[in-house]
Amino acid sequence: MGKLISSVLLPPIVNASNSRSSSSFKTIATHGKALSKNSMPVSGKPKRFDRFDNVGAALTVFNKMIDKYPKPSIVEFNKLLADIVRMKHYAIVVSMYSRLEIVGISHDAYSLSILTNFFCQLGQIDFGFSVLGKMLKLGVEPSVVTFSILINGFCKQSKISQAVSLFDEMIEKGYHPNLVVYNTILGGLCKVRNTERAVGFLRVMEERGFEPDIVAYNTVVDCLCKNGLLNEALDLFSRVKVKGIRPDVVTYSCLIRVMCNSGRQKEATRLLNEMVDNHIPLDVFLYSILVDAYCKEEMISEAVDIVGIMRKQGIEPDVVTYSILVEAYCREGTVFEAEKFVDMMRKQGIEPNVVTYNALINGHCLLNQMDEARRVFQLMVKKRCAPNVRSYNIMINGYCKAKRLVEAMELFHEISQKGPIPNTVTYNTLMQGVSTKQLYLEGNTTSYGNVEAFSSNRLLRANPQHFTAEAEAPTFLSATPVDVSLYRIQQNRRYFFFKDE
Repeated sequence: MGKLISSVLLPPIVNASNSRSSSSFKTIATHGKALSKNSMPVSGKPKRFDRFDNVGAALTVFNKMIDKYPKPSIVEFNKLLADIVRMKHYAIVVSMYSRLEIVGISHDAYSLSILTNFFCQLGQIDFGFSVLGKMLKLGVEPSVVTFSILINGFCKQSKISQAVSLFDEMIEKGYHPNLVVYNTILGGLCKVRNTERAVGFLRVMEERGFEPDIVAYNTVVDCLCKNGLLNEALDLFSRVKVKGIRPDVVTYSCLIRVMCNSGRQKEATRLLNEMVDNHIPLDVFLYSILVDAYCKEEMISEAVDIVGIMRKQGIEPDVVTYSILVEAYCREGTVFEAEKFVDMMRKQGIEPNVVTYNALINGHCLLNQMDEARRVFQLMVKKRCAPNVRSYNIMINGYCKAKRLVEAMELFHEISQKGPIPNTVTYNTLMQGVSTKQLYLEGNTTSYGNVEAFSSNRLLRANPQHFTAEAEAPTFLSATPVDVSLYRIQQNRRYFFFKDE
């Protein structure tokens, strides 16, 4: 192991002492709750005779074992350690390791691998390497599992070059990485979207006698798709089939999603049919992707046909599928068709969500049916579906376009007092609504009557019956996160609008 220790990756390990390790245990214990829920499984696990689901019971057994003479072997303690890690009582695990050291029970590769995994999952990979250093000092031979845990720790932190360097050192020192290690490296390369190296690593796996499984291929196919390299992904997909490896629902989902986003709906439909022919189970998620793609291309009738196919396959549309159709009909201006689908949803026991309601509200606003839009908005609240900032922005925009600025301001006051936080769109909409209604230059001596105006950091909560406040637009702009369109308004102007009679 000499060369491995002297590596640039492991300089702190050589001087790691027992006292430093104990100090590390105490330091890391304070961060125990931050451990990831999905820890990497450790193989080579001893045979289990009991399984503890209660930390109190596990600790009682642990204390009894500590008091025994002669002491049980580390193998028996490993079962307890693994159970307590599974129950996510991480600070207790560190304390238990310290107690085992105090009473003189020697650790083995498995117990120290558990601890290495613990630190790496916390993002404390330096502590993980300290455990590796401790293993070497104790003369415990690190296993492939130990290194795979450290490699996984690097990949989780997107330190892929360090992960690959450690992988190469494993090979150099005569270790034989298993498929888990190869897939970990592959996943890390794809995580940082290094597609060229990921594809090359697939070939390295094959050259070293590790035939990539469908999980490995799916990882690379997904990476290629996310990078917009659909043709390369399809080439790899063909290669998978030639090798006799059966693509699964994940493979098809990656390809269908990017095809739909690229406007290649016909090819996506062909892949769906291929899935059916190959008896690969489809799900509502896949169908919803295709429905959305057709709707974006304004091919609503084809989207409805896809829903029909779904039902024939025994797959019922969910709230997402219905919301996509509702939004498409509303964009087309056929709100009555959208409402038919909403009724259909309710008959099937599916309640509209905020996306569905927003689509309907927007549909009515586009048709200048503000009273209907308000009715849907109120129904949304009545059904305990909380409006989000988009709901308010749609309504405010509708009122501004309909020149019903008092209602727009009332909604703004409502959102300021009890609704979600207004965003840039909210302020832009109101500024544009005000400027199109009536803009007056500073110094105009005409008497304007009742007006509403902007304050320095938000619209004033003025009494609707007595709009008398005024403020400088530049002050408002400097205090509000707005986009460049607002800065086009000239400085030294005041903005007012008449109250609608």
